[in-house]
Amino acid sequence: MKKSNGFTLLEVMISLFIGGLILGGVMLTYLSMKVTTRDTMMIGELQETGRLALTIMQRDIEQIGFWGTFYETGFTDDNSTSPSNPSGDCSGGLNNGSFPDTEPTNFRPIYAQLATSSTVLSCVTNAKSQTDAIQLKFLEGNQLLVKTSALSNKYYFIAELEKAEFISGTNLVSKTINSNATLWPYSHHVYYIANESLVINGKTVSVPVLRRKRLTVSGGITDEAIMEGVEDLRLLFGIDTTADGRVNQYRSTNEMRDSDWENGNAILTVQLFILVRSLEEDADLSLTNQTYTLGHDTNKRVHTFSDKYRRTVFSTTVRLNNMGVNLWRM
Repeated sequence: MKKSNGFTLLEVMISLFIGGLILGGVMLTYLSMKVTTRDTMMIGELQETGRLALTIMQRDIEQIGFWGTFYETGFTDDNSTSPSNPSGDCSGGLNNGSFPDTEPTNFRPIYAQLATSSTVLSCVTNAKSQTDAIQLKFLEGNQLLVKTSALSNKYYFIAELEKAEFISGTNLVSKTINSNATLWPYSHHVYYIANESLVINGKTVSVPVLRRKRLTVSGGITDEAIMEGVEDLRLLFGIDTTADGRVNQYRSTNEMRDSDWENGNAILTVQLFILVRSLEEDADLSLTNQTYTLGHDTNKRVHTFSDKYRRTVFSTTVRLNNMGVNLWRM
């Protein structure tokens, strides 16, 4: 009968030791990959938040100053009609509601204020202090060729060469439009930052949110969340001070004067700076520099933090093609 030989104690111990090293290496690799994947996902979320927030605001700003086939230089009682401004309307200064009024000043399609408290632009009561809020009134790009009852909760703009009319969707259905007139959706938006409490993974956390006030027929000025994680919004306006069609100065919201808003054609560009923050803290995060700068002008806004949130600054410059001395017309 053949004798079977087993493993010695030393061989078993060596095998266990080697196996432990291999298992430890696998565990370290797994943990490292898990951390890397988590970091990549969080950075990707920050990138997506910043990109979408800028895109949404940029789309609105680019359409400022375009009034279809209405070619007058401003709105007056003689060349335009409009509904009354809704209750709780967003405004700042004279003739700055949803629709032109009888004030002897120019209608302002673009306007901004720095929130020094929770109240800004008359309609916002939950703004984050020391952030900008921007008000935009514009036609939504695509001309309408057919009227339908489904459009009743929006406002519209009927444009002729020397005559304009702002009209609600409910009244538009029965409205007879001249054959030489064009019809456009009309919007009034206000973008601002607010802090909100959200429940994430069973915990209640304070999250900064980019919000929007929006003009509707049935609800007046409504409020909606646009993007979570936007912690600050700062604006710089490129001003043409010599009427040569070029930006001569950049002014922050706080530096803008009434005359700058009155002379809308002097605003040629808008620089947007947003600070985006992760929704939750990262306990394993170790940052040596947590200073974030919005803008490069003398009054740039600087934030310094000591928490465990990831942050990134995004910026873009939007050209207002329908403003200035060389404005584009349809």
